[in-house]
Amino acid sequence: MQLLRSILFTTALFAGTLLYAVVVLLFGWLPSLKLYAIARSWGRVYMWLLAKLCSLTYTVEGAENIPPGAHVSMWKHSSAWETIAQAAVFPPQAWVLKRELMWIPLVGWAVKCLKPIAINRKAGATAVTQVVEQGRQRLQEGLWVLIFPEGTRVAVGETRKYGVSGALLASKAGCKVVPVAHNAGYFWPRRGWVKKPGNIRVIIGPPIDAAGRDPRELNEEVRAWIEKKLATITPTNGNGVTEPSGAPLRPANH
Repeated sequence: MQLLRSILFTTALFAGTLLYAVVVLLFGWLPSLKLYAIARSWGRVYMWLLAKLCSLTYTVEGAENIPPGAHVSMWKHSSAWETIAQAAVFPPQAWVLKRELMWIPLVGWAVKCLKPIAINRKAGATAVTQVVEQGRQRLQEGLWVLIFPEGTRVAVGETRKYGVSGALLASKAGCKVVPVAHNAGYFWPRRGWVKKPGNIRVIIGPPIDAAGRDPRELNEEVRAWIEKKLATITPTNGNGVTEPSGAPLRPANH
């Protein structure tokens, strides 16, 4: 039954995202801050539908840590869930994502209207420079910049090297970094169809002043906070039974 519910949700997500993409394109002439209201609606609708169909809810801890103004948020990336939820949880953001997503008909075109930072992940230093240059522009426009520092989804209990572009951007722009940890990967695996019932915990960390900081030192502070917080999150299933919090962190095989 849970598999069927999960398939229904995924089908609704794909179909509904296409409709939202059309709406974004129709109103693409609006300023990005106003256009983001459509993305926020998309995130909230599918978080609601996920709860109704799959009994998978979420709670946010530390919402008071989101400071006013525009800053950099760095999220753990272990599921497709956070790519939806972030639109409902945080202020308007410019997403750092791989440029190939821009090539998807309708959806990619709509995302482009929201001023993402689309990078070639194989470009190395050039991609980092792009994040810094375009990121500063987005921050000046009042948009946050969302970065998944590991660059791709990693399985529960694994970690990858954190890219330095987010920390470098924050350091040069003189803004703050807000780290975000969550256990969505336990319930919505990166390569699985089934969405397990339960409650996803999203923990927003205290903002870290980045102005003048050494980017590598700052990046390590963010990484340490996120990974340490992940180790303390114990998810529960739909029956309230505590599940294991996962194996000790180990390098991902990539």
